Amino acid sequence: MNSLERFYATVNREHVDRPAAWLGMPDIQAQPALFQHYGVQNLHELKLAVGDDFYAVEVPYQSPTASAIYAAFDWYGEGQVDTQERTLTAPGCFADAEKLSDLDFFEWPDPENYIDVQECRRRVQMVPKDKVCLGMLWSAHFQDTCAAFGMEHALMNMIANPEIYKAVDAKILEFYLKANEIFYEATKGRLNAVLIGNDMGSQRGLMLSPDMVREFILPGCRKLVEQAHSYGLKVIYHSCGSIVDVIPDLIEAGVDVIHPIQALAAGMEPQNLKEKFGGKVAFCGGVDTQELLVHGSPQEVREKVRELRAIFPTGLILSPSHEAILPDIPPENVEALFDEAQKRYSCESLDERKDGIL
Repeated sequence: MNSLERFYATVNREHVDRPAAWLGMPDIQAQPALFQHYGVQNLHELKLAVGDDFYAVEVPYQSPTASAIYAAFDWYGEGQVDTQERTLTAPGCFADAEKLSDLDFFEWPDPENYIDVQECRRRVQMVPKDKVCLGMLWSAHFQDTCAAFGMEHALMNMIANPEIYKAVDAKILEFYLKANEIFYEATKGRLNAVLIGNDMGSQRGLMLSPDMVREFILPGCRKLVEQAHSYGLKVIYHSCGSIVDVIPDLIEAGVDVIHPIQALAAGMEPQNLKEKFGGKVAFCGGVDTQELLVHGSPQEVREKVRELRAIFPTGLILSPSHEAILPDIPPENVEALFDEAQKRYSCESLDERKDGIL
């Protein structure tokens, strides 16, 4: 199997020769140590050296205030959005808004003015033909709406003034749907999957009640999933933390892969997820970045990968439990993860695994 075949079989929970594996997006400060360890010069060479099944592509976005699409909105009127040090908690420009007319002053960016279509095409053309071309779209409308008000004000408005919260969320969603369409049209025929999402989980549970997630987040999720599916793309939906209580809702919304398995979060243990949802959706993640990859030995990482392979004979993209590999993760542990993940199943183990595939 090549990477594309392995990915589609994994998503469909069919037999695979070995698990699909994704490096994620190494933090810029973590890259030098990884480059040195693998003897490469850049991220492109690193992904090839690691044997990554995926090749992530960012949407090229450049406006007067932003150099990344996930930082497209200047909620604080500072003239330049810091992509590294953003926060959701500081009061945003709509913090004092009480009625819809209080939103009129904001100049909403038009993504058509700031997405370079030729650069979109150039980026996907760099992806090796047998790799999964993964669009990193994010489209994090819940997080952006929280930043627009400031998280405390946003959450209060969900209860006290839902009309104004939903009006801002709708404008943000409109922006992302248009931006995504530009990217999809420019990359038609070369893109295989997209990652979208919103962080709505904490270590112990959801930040909102399941009913509030269903009212304020899932309608946007459905629109984004439907749009991606209309272009024949698989959707990987991201949320950090414990989101086990709304995984059935994400499945109903059409999500193909849940990312990540944050295994130390309540209810997100791999065995629990496999038993509850293994026949309904695929997962991505599972190799803990909070403790194991940071403090564990390469042997302990290998043991965890073997455990995950046993729990999920298919239906799991093996990956760090957060898409960003940070500088505190030793390169030796990254190598151990990928080396163990890429061991092919023997013919005997393939026969033994048939009963475990849902």
